[in-house]
Amino acid sequence: MSPTAAGTRTWLTEADCDLETFRYLVEQSTDPADHLSAERVEQGVPLYDSERLRSLTASPEGRRNVRDELVRALLDGPGVVVLKRAFTDAGVVDGMSRAFTGVIEEERATGAARGDHFAKPGANDRVWNALDKVAVRAPEVFADYYANDMLALIAEAWLGPAYQLTSQVNVVNPGGAAQSVHRDYHLGFLSQEQAAAYPAHVHRLSPVLTLQGAVAHCDMPVESGPTLYLPHSQKYEPGYLAWRLPAFVEYFDAHHVQLPLEKGDAVFFNPALFHAAGHNRSTDIRRMANLLQISSAFGRAMETVDRETMANALFPVLLDRKAEGASEDWLRRVVAATAEGYPFPTHLDLDAPVGGLAPPSQADTLRQAVAEGWAPQRLRKELRAAAERRQG
Repeated sequence: MSPTAAGTRTWLTEADCDLETFRYLVEQSTDPADHLSAERVEQGVPLYDSERLRSLTASPEGRRNVRDELVRALLDGPGVVVLKRAFTDAGVVDGMSRAFTGVIEEERATGAARGDHFAKPGANDRVWNALDKVAVRAPEVFADYYANDMLALIAEAWLGPAYQLTSQVNVVNPGGAAQSVHRDYHLGFLSQEQAAAYPAHVHRLSPVLTLQGAVAHCDMPVESGPTLYLPHSQKYEPGYLAWRLPAFVEYFDAHHVQLPLEKGDAVFFNPALFHAAGHNRSTDIRRMANLLQISSAFGRAMETVDRETMANALFPVLLDRKAEGASEDWLRRVVAATAEGYPFPTHLDLDAPVGGLAPPSQADTLRQAVAEGWAPQRLRKELRAAAERRQG
């Protein structure tokens, strides 16, 4: 199979997985000229200084140019970017770390087991559904954290508006073994047989429905095992059938790259990129990362999230911050991380569109409540009524 054959087939099988074709793609270099906004390219990965991006995106034209560059990097380039100092306030990151630790301790006390998709049980502390757990327990911490402008910049670049966040906390303890190489959600979570049952165009579509990300909640030198990546591997069309095959696993093990991160750095990558969390060889670093799976409005999120309860919990914080002078963009970013931005599916007999093609989304209602200064009881009533309409 030649690299130019990609995109011409209707179905894919393991027989299409040719290592030489794969090597042709992944052994190309990353040209710094394609990433002019980046601070540098390191091991094939563009590293962006977030303060520079903030300056470059101050104008609409500059924002579009940066988003164009980020999309090209994730789609046709190396498939992974690092945003250095995405979170500049250590107190915001530490506040979220304390919230995560509180949830971990609560769940340990219950004896609930927390597995990992691609690592042995017990190698780490994992919190599923961390987004709504923190929103309800610590809404002010949540708001300060998810108001982050770099997170919104790359999510909107890759997914467009109405994206939806989910978050899973991963703490890899000293001695924690590496994950096996994999691709991620959606097709990456299917068996070989299940993935092969989907036509090739779905294999091409799946990666653009999700943005993978991770925020470093501590300094992560290489010995602590930050994530391993194989730049350019997201471009390999049969990759959802290839990543389990021994020849491809061996190639990944021999050729991956690994970048150290500092607390507050964020890495984002195409979910089709071959990757794996690394082995924590340190003796004293509990490597904590907030793993983000950001979904297109047109896809299905990885987790079910109680966004109605989250919206009610965050509403007083949003009102307080608005009164203190928070910008509309700041408020919008927190609403985007909190409420359902897409109005479907719904029961259209009960929830008919009014003044447009769709009924108001949960996020529309929350934005209106903030703008008009509703009483919390009114928001609670409106959200509950809308949920009942959607359910029929």
